[in-house]
Amino acid sequence: MGDAAAEAVLFDFSGTLMRVEPAASWLRAGLERVGVRLPAGETGRLAAALDAAGALPGGRAPDVVPPGLAGLWAVRDRDADSHRAVYTALARRVPLPQPQSGPDVYDVLYDRHREPAAWQPYPDAADVLRGLRERGVPVAVVSNIGWDVRPVFRAHGLDEFVDAYVLSFEHGVQKPAPGIFAMACDALGVPPMRALMVGDDRRADGGAAALGCAVHFVEHLPVERRPDGLRPVLSPARGGR
Repeated sequence: MGDAAAEAVLFDFSGTLMRVEPAASWLRAGLERVGVRLPAGETGRLAAALDAAGALPGGRAPDVVPPGLAGLWAVRDRDADSHRAVYTALARRVPLPQPQSGPDVYDVLYDRHREPAAWQPYPDAADVLRGLRERGVPVAVVSNIGWDVRPVFRAHGLDEFVDAYVLSFEHGVQKPAPGIFAMACDALGVPPMRALMVGDDRRADGGAAALGCAVHFVEHLPVERRPDGLRPVLSPARGGR
């Protein structure tokens, strides 16, 4: 590994190990599920509006957080109910066609983003996780999230390389609070000074540095534009602390 002292690696989930599908395919999947079909141009327009509203968890942040949602947005990853409430509220800022009967389209969209099919691992994720396992380096996933990502890792064949999951909604604490990183280090049996945190958010993931963890940042890019952003974790020349 790039840092000879690192005995464990903590990884962020969204934007680091995996990336959520684009807003357009997310919207198409949701509308198809409720039996609504739109012209391609209209689907694209609505998807762009949802993207700007920050309605897709794991996608871009809202261009503007409505004042009435600012408080909930700040703590959205502390529990499952807050997570669903804020993201469905953001989505409702964009009027979408509703089916004549059946589930609400906004709830369907929220449920869609939690499905394994909505997520794609970065091209080098499996190789890097496998490489760490072969070296005997334990791995934890430390994520600000409002739902259980374990089924997503299992579906993509990555769960076997993860020793612990520390998910904000399960503990009521979110990054950058040092406590969530401390929990991950405790779960792996490694002191923070011997751990490396890998993430895409300089504020949230950078919080690990307060405990003495080394930190390595990757870019939050579409999977096709970041084929090998994780490989430096295995390289003796790793930089970007």
